[in-house]
Amino acid sequence: MIPDLGKYAVSVLTAYGASIALLAGLVALSLWRGARVRRMLREVEQRQGRSDG
Repeated sequence: MIPDLGKYAVSVLTAYGASIALLAGLVALSLWRGARVRRMLREVEQRQGRSDG
């Protein structure tokens, strides 16, 4: 299933690796920021006396 890339194999596989690493980094950053915002919102709501959920 893997195509023969010939002399371009290193370049293509490096590009794939970099793309996957960048996508994984973006997903991780999004999850981290989402958790941070959720925690900050919970703190603000607790200060205002709301605890609905």
